[in-house]
Amino acid sequence: MKFSEQWLREWVQPTASTQELVDQLTMAGLEVDGFEAVAGQFTGVVVGQVVSREQHPDADKLSLCQVTDGTETFQIVCGAANVREGLKIPFAKIGAELPGGFKIKKAKLRGVESFGMLCAEAELGMAESSDGLMELPGSAPVGQDIRVYLGLDDAIIDVDLTPNRGDCLSIAGMAREVGVLNQVPVNGPVINAVPPSISQAPEVQVLAPDACPRYLGRIIQGINVNAETPLWMVEKLRRSGIRSIDAVVDITNYVLLELGQPMHAFDLNKVEGGIRVRMAEQGEKLTLLDGQEIELNSDTLMIADHAKPLAIAGIMGGEFSGVSGDTQSLLLEAAFFNRITIAGKARGYGLHTDSSHRFERGVDFELARTAMERATQLIMDICGGQPGPITDVTSEADLPVAATIPLRKSRIEQVLSLTLPEADIEDMLTRLGMVLTSTTEGWSVAAPSYRFDMAIEPDLIEEIARIYGYNRLPVRTPAAATPLAKVPEAKMPIKDLRRQLIARGYQEAITYSFVEPELQKALDPEHDALALMNPISAEMSVMRTNLWAGLVNAASYNLKRQQPRVRMFETGLRFVPTADGLQQTPTLAMLITGTRFTQSWTEGETPVDFYDLKGDLVSLLARGGETEAYQFVAASHPALHPGQSAQVLKYGKAIGWVGAIHPNTQKQLGLKQAVFVAELDLEAVRDLSVPRFADISRFPEMRRDLAVVAEQSIQVDQIFSTIRAAAGDYLTKLNLFDVYVGKGIDPDRKSLALGLTWQHPSRTLTDEEVNDSVQSVLANLQESLGVTLRG
Repeated sequence: MKFSEQWLREWVQPTASTQELVDQLTMAGLEVDGFEAVAGQFTGVVVGQVVSREQHPDADKLSLCQVTDGTETFQIVCGAANVREGLKIPFAKIGAELPGGFKIKKAKLRGVESFGMLCAEAELGMAESSDGLMELPGSAPVGQDIRVYLGLDDAIIDVDLTPNRGDCLSIAGMAREVGVLNQVPVNGPVINAVPPSISQAPEVQVLAPDACPRYLGRIIQGINVNAETPLWMVEKLRRSGIRSIDAVVDITNYVLLELGQPMHAFDLNKVEGGIRVRMAEQGEKLTLLDGQEIELNSDTLMIADHAKPLAIAGIMGGEFSGVSGDTQSLLLEAAFFNRITIAGKARGYGLHTDSSHRFERGVDFELARTAMERATQLIMDICGGQPGPITDVTSEADLPVAATIPLRKSRIEQVLSLTLPEADIEDMLTRLGMVLTSTTEGWSVAAPSYRFDMAIEPDLIEEIARIYGYNRLPVRTPAAATPLAKVPEAKMPIKDLRRQLIARGYQEAITYSFVEPELQKALDPEHDALALMNPISAEMSVMRTNLWAGLVNAASYNLKRQQPRVRMFETGLRFVPTADGLQQTPTLAMLITGTRFTQSWTEGETPVDFYDLKGDLVSLLARGGETEAYQFVAASHPALHPGQSAQVLKYGKAIGWVGAIHPNTQKQLGLKQAVFVAELDLEAVRDLSVPRFADISRFPEMRRDLAVVAEQSIQVDQIFSTIRAAAGDYLTKLNLFDVYVGKGIDPDRKSLALGLTWQHPSRTLTDEEVNDSVQSVLANLQESLGVTLRG
């Protein structure tokens, strides 16, 4: 935001110089990009008037002019195209010095003497380039020093405001800040209500009150739109980067810069029926003031009448309804628009306006009436006219509510490491427009309507810090207790889990939590993935419900680049929508495909199978010291091969899956070789059995080998569980060392060779005791599973 220092000092008079003022604003968080003089350094330039103009006798593009400074007349040779009789211009007399050290001397141009120079803005350092002479108003006093007349001993300050400080996008806001920083009063113009002199009022319907909680309209009849904008207003606008257009538009722009309230004026005779504030219809067209025709989207708030669109709310007006040279009656609007409704809309249409810049950052929702009265008075002073009553349509339920925030003295001291007098704190916040009520711990602070960035206690403490001065805050080394974090002995560190898998030949992968919907559905059809409201791309539009999607994508990428042997794992969250909300579960996933070993002269190219992945998984689970807690139970998963999949249980509770990708799914994903995957709850895998000391028995072991026959459908885990339940407390080892199917065995049955070892911690077991245990085991197997001793 650019503004004139002189204009600011009309509101507030700090003793600070320009440089000091700039430094104050920057240190208060309102960073100044720079400042520059309104004009270059020059002397000897006065207001002159062209008395007569003739063609140069010896040059087609030169004029021979007689110019007066109010006292005497001078002959000037001028090459500007816009020089004419009666024109008032800056006149550099003999002896004047222009920016850059250029001195004006008597000269002879094409044989004709010239006693001075008529100046353009660029020659006075007021613009980078000019098309002709600088034209002064007809009321300019001839002979007066141009620096005095135009008030050129001024600076333009350019402030780069952060998005949360929309309250400072005006002279009123900047003056408020300067007043607080320098502890001086702020004296803005007195704005009184303008009583209506006619009864005509606009009809206003707000059909989208959530987007436009407040809309004010006023009719002003009998204006002179061709009235000349006062020089003081033109200069203030110019120094703020806005060119003068006509008196009415200049006034609305002036109020925007002065108070921060965007306004718009419609030609009343072009408004049919009344104002309707509504959402646009998809594809509805509007030609803007800049001549550009756009198609509106249905999420765009617009101002319309009963027949056509008039303007994009908070951004730009339409060409058809704008003020023109024939306008005699105005419909003046001032509104408060929800900044979420306006945000991004201007950029969406390739636009950026002063109005949208402010509405996107937030405008005081209580400012519209004050701005309406100010604009009305200026229009009447400059253009004349008769105002009607203000139509105010407000939805109180949709207006923002200014925050009331508790502020604790102890918290201020803790955060700033500084004890400030209560009176100083109250003075700072009161000057910022806040209302304080004392409490036992400090204050209850009611933020003003223009400070929409105030929401929590740290916001208030930040205000105190920046007004007090960041550079004045004490520098102290923070003291904090930093005890070592406790490392739970019963949990495996994730780094150990990673090392185990890396030692088994795996590489860690890190994939996105966002995945393609079709891929996720193929790998987990039982859950509906959470869709993102604003996805990065269509391929990353849902949250993963398992980690397989990312690993499969990574494997596919490698396979397509001649890397046929892939072993990967990943740890991360999966996101499963449930009735109780989004469930986020830490998970471990693994994937293998390709050959069992890397290519070597000692090894064949045997492809991996289900048991390779299961073996790696078992080796990891064994790190926990509770191998017997886990079971692999044959089960079906919609994304896995029905004959090569198992559910992993821990103490009977399901914690994951392991298996081969289903052939149909594999084909759908474009995978040309078998892929095996596993997924387990990470916390269950990390559980460790805390070691406990036990004496090593000094007595001999006793082993019995049994060959039993069981149905093909019976799993070894079931047999092991039955044996452990019947073998007694001294069974120390149990292993399967042979499986036989074939000649001499029923085709529906299988022969299993089992090794059972007993050992007593304090004595030698007898054959009779071991034989009794064997008989108990065989009886239990027969009774529970129908497993018999092989004959």
